[in-house]
Amino acid sequence: MAKMKGGEVIAEYLVKQKVPFVFGICGHGNVGILDALHAVRDKVKLVSPRHEQCAGHMADAYFRVKHQPVATLTSTGPGSANMVMSLATALSDSSTFMAITANVPTSQANRAPFQELYAHNQADFAQVLRPVVKRSFQPSRVDMLPLALRQGFDTMVTGRPGPVNLDIPYNVFQEEDDVELPALSHVHGKHRPSASDNDVTAALDLLAKAKRPVFFIGHGTTLAEAGPEITELQQKLGIPVITSPNGMGCVPADDPLTLGFIGRNGAYPANQAGRFSDLVICIGTRFDDRSSSSWHAGYSWNFPTTKLLQVDIDPAELGRNYPPTLGIIADAKVFAAQLLAGLGKRKEIARENFGDWREEVAGWVAEWEKFIRPAFSSVTTPIRPEYVVGALLDVLPDDVILSLDSGVHHNWFMQFWKPKRTQSMLNSWGYSSMGFGVCGVLGAQLAAPDRPCVAVVGDGGFMMAPYVVATAVEYDLPCIWIVWNNFAWGAIRDLQYGLFEGRELGTAFYKGNQGPGGDRYNPDFAAWARACGADGVTVTRSEDLRGAVETAIKNRRPCVIDLHVDSEVRPPSTGTWELPPIPYKEPIFGKPHRTT
Repeated sequence: MAKMKGGEVIAEYLVKQKVPFVFGICGHGNVGILDALHAVRDKVKLVSPRHEQCAGHMADAYFRVKHQPVATLTSTGPGSANMVMSLATALSDSSTFMAITANVPTSQANRAPFQELYAHNQADFAQVLRPVVKRSFQPSRVDMLPLALRQGFDTMVTGRPGPVNLDIPYNVFQEEDDVELPALSHVHGKHRPSASDNDVTAALDLLAKAKRPVFFIGHGTTLAEAGPEITELQQKLGIPVITSPNGMGCVPADDPLTLGFIGRNGAYPANQAGRFSDLVICIGTRFDDRSSSSWHAGYSWNFPTTKLLQVDIDPAELGRNYPPTLGIIADAKVFAAQLLAGLGKRKEIARENFGDWREEVAGWVAEWEKFIRPAFSSVTTPIRPEYVVGALLDVLPDDVILSLDSGVHHNWFMQFWKPKRTQSMLNSWGYSSMGFGVCGVLGAQLAAPDRPCVAVVGDGGFMMAPYVVATAVEYDLPCIWIVWNNFAWGAIRDLQYGLFEGRELGTAFYKGNQGPGGDRYNPDFAAWARACGADGVTVTRSEDLRGAVETAIKNRRPCVIDLHVDSEVRPPSTGTWELPPIPYKEPIFGKPHRTT
């Protein structure tokens, strides 16, 4: 064993685990580990954005792109408290990173030193993070660090991924002990539970009896990297695939049987397929309120009349909202491979079985295309949302990574975006936190330095974290931010218009607080970018959008495109969504269908 400082133990283990980055902000509580990180700076790079929440979103996005976890570092008190949002975002979407937080020194615990939380227990910060992490570890001595580090890294990536907190009194960074570095921890995807033979047989029996089956896949499928297996199943069986936003890209977006998202802001064919299906094969995703039309029968799904085969690596998700006909605890990739192997022995389950079903689906796709397509070529000022999505589909390269923030723009991309690759459409889906897309694009660019990384973010979300442009300039990251500028908290303004007869308060931005009818106001986002040393351009005409994006991609420099989008055009609802007890609205396109 060697005598090592606590900070050295952590830094050397990060090297051993081949963690390339620590995203963090300095503070008095973590200054004791900075020297240890300095010693390994050629192997572990410290990237310091201008806010701790940003560091967390960067680490989250890095994992979503590369499926390898990195770490964050924050100081005692407020710095670590700023991590709550990014940890909640990662936990909600089954993403992960190691959040190293500093705490007060052990000799001062329960004496109310600077920035201690002590009302209920000494050095109680771990309880702040308890709801938003998979596990929190509190090693209070150097000799406790090796076990905590190994267990922490194991916990992050086994089973359903989730962020882990390592909360360390700051004296431990500088104290010494005779310790050995722990063994290497698990890597993501190493442990893949499979379904039993009986369960695979039962799943095939359900498929053999079905006439209108659909797949419903999500982030669990993406995390398992099960896209090739699901694609083969889609092509072999010829049945439609519905995706959650975090499952998009797993199957070919241009396949006529890839129907996109479901729910209020989903695509009409996806909702129709959900309504009329007789078997839903749900792999690695959840039936939350937005993907289930708030669980109202006939709007997106028709359980229990429709049979449900639900496969998830997390037992807690089986039957959370709909009791499955058959529930299976398994890894998505392994189960899909088992299903493929089983089909080879079940000749009665063939593509020909579902020809009539494919014709029905094709009819719904044609109806939807006829309804939506004209707006994609509509040249207006301000610019129509559909035109924006269509233009970006045209000009962004196939290998683009799209980092989306929360806001009304996200609804349009859920309906119409067609990612060409898996792990290339990043969404804060479960927690819908503003700032994820704005900050996450930095982490995505570090995970994929040779690929174009583009954030499409609302004006409200961008204003929550505009410092990201300075970070991109500082670290020479050629990220592009397309600010969907509708001069409002557009998604909530739309709710006021839809549910409260257009009475508007606090949801749009007016100069001098004039209110509705006054002059709309926002800062000059392009000028802000230029002030940071980045490129900045304002686009108000449809004709200028493609050229502005193509130039930004070509220049390979940080860039902000201030894009003025029509705030009066709203996504066409094809399902519903309820904010109880407010009555829910009927779909704009299509209508519910209840089966009995």
